[in-house]
Amino acid sequence: MKIMNGLLKKNQVIIYVIALMLVTAGYLNYTTNTTEEVSVQTSMEMEANDDMQIADIGDATLVNSEPVNENEISEGKTENLQEDKINEDKDANITQNSNITENNTTTQTVATVTKDEYFTKSKLERDTMFSQMIESYENVLNSNNSLEIQKQTATEEIKKINDTKNSIMICENLISTKGFANNIVFVNGDSISVIIGIEQLQQEEVAQIQNIISRELNAEIANIHISTK
Repeated sequence: MKIMNGLLKKNQVIIYVIALMLVTAGYLNYTTNTTEEVSVQTSMEMEANDDMQIADIGDATLVNSEPVNENEISEGKTENLQEDKINEDKDANITQNSNITENNTTTQTVATVTKDEYFTKSKLERDTMFSQMIESYENVLNSNNSLEIQKQTATEEIKKINDTKNSIMICENLISTKGFANNIVFVNGDSISVIIGIEQLQQEEVAQIQNIISRELNAEIANIHISTK
């Protein structure tokens, strides 16, 4: 009987130990699962927060943090294109006007140079002719074969040429003071030709030029021929 009681007590102790082990194992299993779930949930939340931060960085706009409207971008591009077109048209007009001005200036310059060259060249040729005539008469004066009457005539012609040259110079200077810088006077016997570097002369201007030529060259008004160039 004692033996049976001893066995029952041992069995009860063993049952209690096994029950305690089962309870302990259950508690540990519950604690582990709860911890893992919390860990997994925390990890997922962290990943979600990281994704949101990455998304926020990707959507950020340089300088301006406000969202960009595609319509505004399109309108901005259109406005820029219109402004560029306007600027191009302005530049084209400026360039065209500049070219027109340059062409007009060049044309005027060429015309002025041409007139200046004409009057300068004509005066040079005229003075060269006078110099050659004087040289010819001087050769008569210096020749031992020339008769006395020939020498006298040569002397008179040289004086006449010099007087004519001086009178022409005075006429051209006086005409210049009237506002006609480009002018030239040709004397051929009694006939006198005056060329003025202008498109058109007024009647009173013609009269002024005639008076100068008539007074300085002792010419008749009918023998004075005035033209423009």
